[in-house]
Formats: sequence, structure tokens, C-alpha cells
Amino acid sequence: MSGKPTNKPTEEKAASKKSMPKKSVPKKSVPKKSVTDKKTGKPPRKQGTENPGVAKPRRWKATLFGLFSVLLVVFAAWLIYLDAEVRRAFDGKKWALPAKVYARPLALYPGLLLSPEQLQAELQWSDYRQSATADRPGTYQRVGNTWRIYRRGFPFWDGPEPSRIIEVTLRSERVEKVSDQQSAQALVRLEPQYIGGIFPVHNEDRELVRLEDVPPVLVAALIITEDKRFFEHWGISPTGIARAMVANVNAGRMVQGGSTLTQQLVKNFFLTNERSLSRKVQEAFMSLLLELHYDKEEILEAYINEVYLGQSGRRSIHGFGLASRFYFGKPLRELDNAEIATLVGLVKGASFYNPRRNPQRSKDRRDLILGLMAENQVITEAESLRAKRSPLLTASPKRAGQREYPAFLELAKQQLQQDYRLQDLQSEGLRIFTTLDPWVQSAVESSAEAHLSSIETRAPRLKGKLETAAVITSVDGGEIRALLGGRDASFFGFNRALNAKRAVGSLAKPAVYLAALRSGNYHWGTLVDDSPVTVEGQDGSLWQPKNYDKKSHGMLPMQETLQRSLNQATARLGMTVGLEKVVDELVRLGIRDDLTPYPSLLLGAMSLSPFEMTQMYQTIASEGFLMPLRTIDAVTTAEGDMLSSYAIRGQQVYDPVTMEWLTSGLKAVVREGTARRLNDLPQPLAGKTGTSDEQRDAWYAGFDNRHLGVIWVGMDDNTPMPFTGSSGALPIWQESFRRMGTEPLAPSRSLIEIPVNPQGQLLEDGCSGKVYAFPASWQAQDRIACESGVQSIGKGIRSWFERLF
Repeated sequence: MSGKPTNKPTEEKAASKKSMPKKSVPKKSVPKKSVTDKKTGKPPRKQGTENPGVAKPRRWKATLFGLFSVLLVVFAAWLIYLDAEVRRAFDGKKWALPAKVYARPLALYPGLLLSPEQLQAELQWSDYRQSATADRPGTYQRVGNTWRIYRRGFPFWDGPEPSRIIEVTLRSERVEKVSDQQSAQALVRLEPQYIGGIFPVHNEDRELVRLEDVPPVLVAALIITEDKRFFEHWGISPTGIARAMVANVNAGRMVQGGSTLTQQLVKNFFLTNERSLSRKVQEAFMSLLLELHYDKEEILEAYINEVYLGQSGRRSIHGFGLASRFYFGKPLRELDNAEIATLVGLVKGASFYNPRRNPQRSKDRRDLILGLMAENQVITEAESLRAKRSPLLTASPKRAGQREYPAFLELAKQQLQQDYRLQDLQSEGLRIFTTLDPWVQSAVESSAEAHLSSIETRAPRLKGKLETAAVITSVDGGEIRALLGGRDASFFGFNRALNAKRAVGSLAKPAVYLAALRSGNYHWGTLVDDSPVTVEGQDGSLWQPKNYDKKSHGMLPMQETLQRSLNQATARLGMTVGLEKVVDELVRLGIRDDLTPYPSLLLGAMSLSPFEMTQMYQTIASEGFLMPLRTIDAVTTAEGDMLSSYAIRGQQVYDPVTMEWLTSGLKAVVREGTARRLNDLPQPLAGKTGTSDEQRDAWYAGFDNRHLGVIWVGMDDNTPMPFTGSSGALPIWQESFRRMGTEPLAPSRSLIEIPVNPQGQLLEDGCSGKVYAFPASWQAQDRIACESGVQSIGKGIRSWFERLF
């Protein structure tokens, strides 16, 4: 034995194991040898492996941290974007302000033709109130023929004028005396009426006011009603939101909002009316940002100018400044406590509490607010009770100061766009001073409707089908004083005054007679043949015009053929003078359409709009001065700085004497011709009737010393009517000028009177004969000596037989 220990038992044991059959034992039931790290007491990790029980929480936390970081960055970027939007809007121009369009101001001076009815209407249309003392701006007092007017201040285009007291005395439909307590001026202007706007696409309208110009009572009433803690919170009110949530949960629906004034401003100014949580969250953050950058006064002023308070047709009323004029016809500073409470009540629901549509509901809301005002010591209890007892009165929404004039505004807009971009007219708050005369416009509108309704009773088949258009201008300046685009003066649609091209009929005839007078071969006493006319066209067709009475009248003085509007005589005269010369006269008078020299043109076989015909007659009425018809006097910025002033433009295209000579013939048309029904108006007047073929169109164009008016009556489908120019259109002109006030034409300065015998020969002065007007240069023409009575009688009888047979 070697002494070494042996492994025999082990080997034997191992051998015995090998020889024993293997027993199937589940793997999990075999205990593993526990090996621990001596330092940590924990099992060592194998290289390249992780403990899954620890890795998963760490990955989740890392992912969550990364997601939170991304959301934080996005949220920060969103806040930065919101902040930029808030500051951009509030630091820049907050609103797209429509151009405000005004009528002409009423200028008062001694000698002005002005009736008491017109002066009172003009004051009422400008929202003046009659009072016993006229002790504040916007009021007037009448004692007999004297009017005491406390005129409001106004920023005219040539400079602002303060409020002042003026006195006007009327006598025999004219201004006898004007006195101004603040100056020695002989001319005083009343502020012009607002007649419409050039609105943005969304048609919002507002009148901006500064916070210092808003009555403190209104500011206080607004705050205690809508947001009592306005000066304490930072844009949102947690207590208000909580209170609203409780009320809404209890009601099971949205019955109360927790919005502050700031949130309301943000919603109206930046956001839509969408009801969603995301929008409310955005509203809250924008409100906080708004409060961060701007003080309470700026926010309050913006709210007062932004809040929606009603609707006027296509125009939405925003802000208390415009709402005050819209509902009560006065500026904010003139409102009483009851009116203030009524406006504040509209904030909760402009349609629901509309004082015109829902007067009782509006009054209940008004009285509730008046009670709150007394409770919060904004007004006294006595003032509150007195205001509650006052009736709920509003100004008429149809009054002239609130209605629009669509036909006139369409033309004004067209003319403005020659110098201004439409975008600027819709957004820069420009002040547009126009030529519209509300008194003239009112006269034309009412006269047209009354006459059309009257003649429709004589032709029931036409009831509601007759249409009309009218243009009234100033004789000396071509300023459009009234424009009627159709029977419904408030209709925003087809403007017949500008766009209805209709056959003008006999309204074209003065151009024929003008060509004859200018040829040097004719005067008003020259004999013209009124016998049948036949003209063969190039295609073999025959043109055979007939007189209205279907008769021929032989040789007649040229003035009589115009007076009676005889077609055969006019056609013969025009053919003799020359078609080209007549076309030249039409163009020279202002007709811009391409005119083909066909014989039928002599009798008005051309289609022109009332506006185009007015341009022609304007040249006649203004003694040969061709001027573009205009609607604009001046344009200023919202602050009153002058941008454009539009003076009279044009050129003298005719000798004034020649135009006076032509006008003398048009005076005869009124005196003893187809327009003689006008003899009940002050004379002399001048004009011409017109009737197209088959009486499809009735026209009248005439003027006095102040105004030119062109009237058209017809049907849109061109159907014949049982009316002529004398019966269809002239009565509208007649009644319009009666209401406006008619000023006779001034006596001729350049014409003389010369007697003419029945043969059309000039007689010596003092001879017995028909007297006609002539230019003074005809004084030197050869004359015929006076004839004896027998010779004269004999020639007269011979002339009578010639006419008869």
C-alpha cells in the first residue's frame, strides 16, 4: 500500500450510478446550486444579459420622460404661437373697418330754397330731437319761422367743426337769415347723414369709441352684469367656471357660462362659436396671455367695440358705439340710464333681447339690470325706479339715417375704385363724402311709387310689373343728387339706372335740332316739312316713320315740330342736315356708345341707360360744359386726414349761347308742347318727353335752374304699355320737383327775340309775327319790313289752307 487515500468508494458509487437506469425528473424540481457574490450577496449577472425585472421599469420611465419632454416642447411652441397671435392682433389694426359713406351736408345760407318740411325732415333724419330749449347737441327748437339748432360737432373733410348753436329763419320757402353764435359765418353746415358702408365680406359694421368717451355708467353696468370680478382676475375665473359647471350638471344641459369679459372677447375676436373642450382650453390660455400683455382698460375698450349687438339686414352691428345710433338714433354720450341698461341687456343675447322684436323681454332684462345698477350704487334707487317707469322707445330702423341707398352706393363704389383698392375701401375705415341729397332722393322715391301705383289701377294687368329708374343731378356741377335703380329703392340687385339699356325714343331728337341750329341754315321759325317719309335700306327694306297721331301736318315752324315731337318732320330735318352731323352732336353731347348712322337713329332707335341719357342732357343743362357725372366730393382717413378732393372736371364743348338757343326750344316743349302739364310748376322749365316704338319705354328729361332729372318707366320684359313719356314718366318728374322745390330757369343772358312771319322769314323789330329766340348775332341778319294787316291776314289764311290740305 502506498499510503495514499483512494477514491475507490467514489468510483464504485459512480459506477453504480452509471449502471442504474435514469429516472425522469421535471426540470423545475431539480434544485439549482446557489451561487452568490461575496460582496453584494446577490447572484452574479452573466455577461451580456440583463435582469428583466429591473429593465422594464427603467425603459417605461425613459419613454414616459421622453414623451413628456416632447409634449412640453409642443405645448411651449403652441403657447408661443398663441402669444404671437394675440400680440399681433392687438398690437396691429384690430378690425377691418368698412368705409363709411355720407350724404352731402345741408349748407344753410340766406336765399337758399328750403321749405320748413325739408328742414324738419333733414333734422329728423340726422337723429335730432325737438325740445323746448335745445340745450344740448342733437336737439332743436322751433318758434314760428325761426329754428334754434344745437348742431353736433363733426369732422368734415375740410376740417373738424365743434358743436354750436345756430338760428335759421325761413320766409316764403327760402332761408331769410342764418346766425351762428360762435362765429360770424353766413354759411353754416349741418352734419351729413350716414347713408351706408362699403363692407368686408362678413359685413361687420362698427363705430369705434374710446373708453374715455364711453359713459362711466355704461362701463359699470356692463361689469356688474357680465363680469363683476373683471378688475381682479387674470383672464379666467375658477369660481365662475365651477359655479357654471354645477349649474349645468344640475340642469343636465348648458344653461350657464363661466366666461369672463376677457374670455368673451377672445371668443369673439379670435375663435369660432364651436362648443368643444379644446376650444375652451385655447380660449382660457389666450385670455391669460391677453391679460399678461395688456391692461384692463385696453381689454375693456376692445370688448366695447367688438361685442355683437344686433343685425340690420346684411349688416351686423358690433360695439356699443354703433348700437347706440342703431337702436336709439344718438351717440353714446347722449344715452339715458334706461337706454344704457337696454344695450347692456343685449350682450346676453342680441336677438333674444332685441327691443324692437321682443320689447317685453327686452324691458324685463332692462329692468333687471337697472336693479343691479342700484344695488351696486352705480345709480341711485330713485334713478333706477324712474328709469324702470320709462317706456321702451327705440328709433325707427327705416329712418333715413339708418337705411342704405343701394343704387347710389353701387355707382359710388365703381367711381371710388378708379382711385382706391376695394380691400382698402372695405377695411381702412375711410370716410366717403358724397353728393347724394337725401331730400331729393326721398322725393323721387315717393313720387315714383305713388305714380306707378296710380297708373296700375288703370291697367290692372300691369300691377306690380311696371319698373322705373331715375337720375337727378345738379345743373352746375354734374353731382348726382339722387339715383333710383328700381321701384324697390332698398333692393340690392339689378340697377336699371346704370345697366338697363332701353330705346330712348324722342329723347334723342334735341341732337337733330342742335345739328340744324349749328348748321347756320335754320332757326326756330324755319319751316320744316311734316309729310310722309320713306327711306329704302341697302337690303331693300323701307323705313317709314309715322307720327304718334298717325297724321301729317305739312309745313310747320321748326320749334313747333319739336314741341309736338313730330317724327316725320324730325326725320326729314335730320336727313337734310346729315346723319353724320347728328351722330357727331350725340357724341359731342356725351354719348359714348358706338353709333351707326342709320336713319332710325334720328328718332331714338338706340339703346342707352338712364345714366347715359343724363350725361347727354347734363351738357345741355350746363350750357355746353361736358363733365363726368360724379358721386364723390372727398375722401378722408378715419382720423380725418384728407386723401382726395374731387372738384368739377370737364370741358366747354359748346358755345353757351348755342346751348341757350337749344334750351329755348326745350322751354317751348314745356310751355306749349308735350310737357305742358308742367305749367302748374314755377316757369320757365325745359325738357323733352320720349316714347319708344309700341310704347315699350316712357321717358322724360327736364331741368330747372338747380336740378336735371331723367326718368324712365317700362317693364323688364320689354312689353308694350298703354303709356307714353307724357303719361308714364313725366308725372314722376313733376311730383319729384314739386316736393324738392322748383327754381325756374334764369332769364336768358345772350338771346334776343325776333318776330318771324308764317313763311319763316325774319321781320323787323316791332312787326307783328311769332316771336322766337335768336342769338344776338342774328340781330344783323336781313329782315323783311312789316306787312300790312291785309297782307298778313291773307298769308295767314293761305298758310292755314296749306296745313289743312
